[in-house]
Amino acid sequence: MRITTRVENLPNYRKYLQVEQAVHEFMQKKGYLKADVPVMSPALIPESYLEVFETEFKFFKNKEKLYLTPSPELFLKRLLVAGIGNCYYLGKAFRNSDPISTLHSYEFTMLEFYKMEVDYMDVADEVLEMLRYINKKIKSQKSKVKNTSQKLKFEKWEKISVTEAFREYAKISEKELFDHELFLKKAKEKKYRTDGFSYEDIWSQVYTSEVETNLGINGYPTLIFDYPKEFAALAKLNKDGKTTQRFEIYINGIELGDCYTELTDWKEQDLRFKIEDLRRKTEEKIAYPIDKGFIEALKYGLPDSAGIAIGLERLAMIFADVDSINKLKLINIC
Repeated sequence: MRITTRVENLPNYRKYLQVEQAVHEFMQKKGYLKADVPVMSPALIPESYLEVFETEFKFFKNKEKLYLTPSPELFLKRLLVAGIGNCYYLGKAFRNSDPISTLHSYEFTMLEFYKMEVDYMDVADEVLEMLRYINKKIKSQKSKVKNTSQKLKFEKWEKISVTEAFREYAKISEKELFDHELFLKKAKEKKYRTDGFSYEDIWSQVYTSEVETNLGINGYPTLIFDYPKEFAALAKLNKDGKTTQRFEIYINGIELGDCYTELTDWKEQDLRFKIEDLRRKTEEKIAYPIDKGFIEALKYGLPDSAGIAIGLERLAMIFADVDSINKLKLINIC
């Protein structure tokens, strides 16, 4: 890897700062408390779909493994249990084993916020209001940079369920989508490589190749909702028992955020953690201690709530009208 100074990105970087400032203003106007939390932890929430960074604290002969947090969730939910109320975090998060690209970086800025006594669709309304607020603030700033947002309308969501999206864009029926054997058979017919890959792996391949590119391209941001239970380890189940109260938001085929109604049943959460931990071991990912303190906090009672995580760089791309997160940075490491 090498370090590159990119002063030519200064106009885009200023736009990024405007978006960041607008987010802070909106959160505080809506009564959210900003929470600063650690970016290293001795234990993490087990999530099989991502990899982490491992480091070590040393003091003379004492050593302790620490891990860079892929999100502030394990800390913010402790604060929710303690009674902090509506809160948000805007800071660094870390994901390992993702290729550095126009949309991915192992170090990025995450907005994560939680709202009490609501579900995921209530948070969807809040996010849409935030997008309108950012758009208004950006348009009020004098800039030579033209905004993609000027071509977008934020009056409403274009909504589509995951089931509808797979049927429309991948020609996969609801029955095939939720039956692992039928889904893998369909994937083989579509010429996907399936040998040695799990249902989750193949599902993600189809989703990325055939669904994502169709989202958020019709002038409005798209909200795609109700993912299979295999893809939301911390989300509340819907009554159908197959899907979870989770959505993602897209603009121009780019995923910007991930939201769900929070699972509050500690027994169910403990079971899901064990399943996710087993998946991590099966896939030979970095082994780390499960955050048992998180489960203990849930036993005290997590309030009914919903939360969302949004990549700030990706969000700023839209308003700066650039095609890469690297064009927002003054220093690139790649």
